[in-house]
Amino acid sequence: MWGQKWMPGLTAAVILALAPATGAPAQGAPLTQQELADRAAIQDLLTRYYNNFGGNIESSLGDYYAEDGEMILGPRSYKGIEAIKGAYAAVPADAPQRKAFALNILISNMLVTVRGDTATARLVFTETTTEKEGEAPRLLVQGREFDHLVKRNGRWLIAKRQIMGPKGVPEGWQD
Repeated sequence: MWGQKWMPGLTAAVILALAPATGAPAQGAPLTQQELADRAAIQDLLTRYYNNFGGNIESSLGDYYAEDGEMILGPRSYKGIEAIKGAYAAVPADAPQRKAFALNILISNMLVTVRGDTATARLVFTETTTEKEGEAPRLLVQGREFDHLVKRNGRWLIAKRQIMGPKGVPEGWQD
């Protein structure tokens, strides 16, 4: 009986707790068919990029990066495909990602914003390694990625990729 007496108050509390703090809508205007196609192409590009880790990604960077693309990893910046290849090649052979039986990188919470022939994407990545066949994977690192993309000759490519720790956003970042 007391549950019926408290139910309206509890319902109101739950509704208020779940309501946004501002009057701003959670979603923007409906997307056009082209915007949906572009978002899907960008999501596919980034998923395929991460799917190739551990499989000689250096040899296919031109499939993902613009020729003048840039990768920022912490305080270091690598400009152009050859410089980015060099960054991957410089990872020591005894690094956990290289010496493990398997490296898998999970990507989640991807947010893609398309503006004509440019776009931004942000995501969370989680690296796991399996040391030996049959062992359980272990969490190696988790971080955030912020990308600027360009559409050239009908293909989406990474113009700038910034990799950060698990918190924060690059200075001046706008989705």
